[in-house]
Amino acid sequence: MSRGSSAGYDRHITIFSPEGRLYQVEYAFKAVKLGNQTSLAIRGEDNAVVVTQKKVPDKLLDPSTVTNLFSLTDKVGCVVTGMIADAKSQVQRTRYEAAEFKHKYGYDIPVQYLAKRVADVAQIYTQHASMRPLGVEMILIGMDEEVGPQVYKCDPAGAYTGFKATASGTKDQDAINFLEKKFKSNPKLSGDQTIQMAISSLQSVLSADFKPTEIEVGVVSKQNPRFTLLTAAEIDSHLTQIAERD
Repeated sequence: MSRGSSAGYDRHITIFSPEGRLYQVEYAFKAVKLGNQTSLAIRGEDNAVVVTQKKVPDKLLDPSTVTNLFSLTDKVGCVVTGMIADAKSQVQRTRYEAAEFKHKYGYDIPVQYLAKRVADVAQIYTQHASMRPLGVEMILIGMDEEVGPQVYKCDPAGAYTGFKATASGTKDQDAINFLEKKFKSNPKLSGDQTIQMAISSLQSVLSADFKPTEIEVGVVSKQNPRFTLLTAAEIDSHLTQIAERD
């Protein structure tokens, strides 16, 4: 076996290659991009927003049963990008962690701690040969009682980080570059401005004009800290305002 090749080292999740890489974990990151879907999240002054494409793969499917946005607690929600079966498994485990915390301590789990638990479990999946990493990235949003709106991203390797704005999925790097330019001037976003920046950013990155049924938008805000999904009519209203502004 040549030392520079990945042959053999990509068959076991627990074995490092001579270059110090874990190929199976790298392949999990590639699996996130296979769904041909891009999601992004933005943190405003008084709210946080997640937006993602809604792709219904079959005309016979009931569109109301297809989603990538999930509520984890009343006040924390997430968008999960990647393999949908893995996503639902991770969401179920995360809900269990949140419920366990509330039962134990008597108050809702903070967003940062929930992100830490998601990342800890994902990291364990990279240590054991009897497991495999989940091919998903989870972006959590929620209102923290002390510091306000929060956005965290957890990846298949078990890392988690807080963001002002972030993206995941097929065109995540394009979206991140776009958001970096937007946030260079450190804009003060609040209310509908955050929602419209999130939607217009996704439109710009994908070079597409969305219909209200082609995207999903989730919001938490100071006025309404519950994780809320926007209806098609509300999304349509925002799309109209963005079109008129541009």
